Amino acid sequence: MQITSPDFTHNAPIPAVYTCQGKDINPTLVIEGIPNGTKTLVLILDDPDAPVGTFVHWVVFNIPPTNEITKDSIPGTQGMNDFKRENYGGPCPPSGTHRYFFKVYALDKELDLQGGATKQEVEAAMKGHILDHAEMIGLYKKT
Repeated sequence: MQITSPDFTHNAPIPAVYTCQGKDINPTLVIEGIPNGTKTLVLILDDPDAPVGTFVHWVVFNIPPTNEITKDSIPGTQGMNDFKRENYGGPCPPSGTHRYFFKVYALDKELDLQGGATKQEVEAAMKGHILDHAEMIGLYKKT
C-alpha cells in the first residue's frame, strides 16, 4: 500500500494552506494498493516532534475504501485530536521544523467506536485487523 499527495511530496514541506497559518484544511491524499478484503481505512496524522511528545492532529476511522481523500473533507468518523476537537487540526509547530506523519491502515472490519474516540482507542481496536499500512511524512515550520 502507498499514500501520496498531489499537494506535497514525501519528506517535503506542507503548503501553508493546510496549516494553522492558512485555511487549516486537510490536503488531498491518494491511497494506492489497498488490499483485497479491506472493509475500512483508518487515517492518523501526528507530530512526534512536539515538545509534549507525539501530538495527534487528526484521527479518522471507518473510512470506506477509497483511492482518494479529497482536500477539506471528512472521509469517515472523526476521532478526538490533541486540540480537543473532532476534526483536522493542521500543522502548527511552536518552533522549528516538525515532521507530520500521515498514516493509513487497511482493516478487515469496521471499528465499533463512536465519534470522538482517541488515537489510543482506535489503535487498540485495530489490533489484529490490519491488512496493510502506509505512511508519508510532510514537514512544516512556521514563517
